[in-house]
Amino acid sequence: MPLPTLNTPKYQTIVPSTGKEIEYRPFLVKEEKILLVAQESKSNKEILRAMKDIISACTFGAVNADDCTMYDIEYLFLQLRAKSVGEIANVQIRCSKCNEYVPVEINLEDVQVVFPKKKIETKIQLTDSVGLTLKPVTFKVAQTIKTDNDITGAIASVIDTIYDENNVYTLADATAKEIDEFINSLNRKQLEKIQEFIENQPQLQHMVEFECNKCGHKNKHVLKGIQSFFA
Repeated sequence: MPLPTLNTPKYQTIVPSTGKEIEYRPFLVKEEKILLVAQESKSNKEILRAMKDIISACTFGAVNADDCTMYDIEYLFLQLRAKSVGEIANVQIRCSKCNEYVPVEINLEDVQVVFPKKKIETKIQLTDSVGLTLKPVTFKVAQTIKTDNDITGAIASVIDTIYDENNVYTLADATAKEIDEFINSLNRKQLEKIQEFIENQPQLQHMVEFECNKCGHKNKHVLKGIQSFFA
């Protein structure tokens, strides 16, 4: 006699970048094992791959993680975690006055993707004849960035095309050497324009207010990025 089949609840959420509503389910033991193995490896690449596989499985294939922005992936994963493990996450936040770490409870369902108020230009004129078009970092491209200090990788991840008076060059068609040489030829002001685009991308944010249990100081702190909600 076959064992009974367990019914899994389904929920709806919105993909932040597109506004599209999708259906998803909590991750199960098999997906939690994938995540635990990735976390134990301490490899950012393995963790990203695990997030990709889990999101694809739990959204019934409706989400192609490679084509999603990083803030889409982080938001969707947070929604999955809230329904799978629990809405409350306990994080340690440092008091801004005495530097003591304070345990703070965060309701993950209150966390949203915050879009910048200022319009960010996706076209940057570097010289009179040469310019760039920029794009948000997709999950697929994010996996090519080697480390947090990989400036060349971070810059390359947001460049869509390079153009001059005669041609438009797609970065996907350029060699790694050509990309490296181009980025290394940027001056400080040109680099800052691209960095401004990167720094003003939409991201997970949540304002928390808490009182330090050591010095009594009342803190306001903005959590940014998915890592902040599991610190």
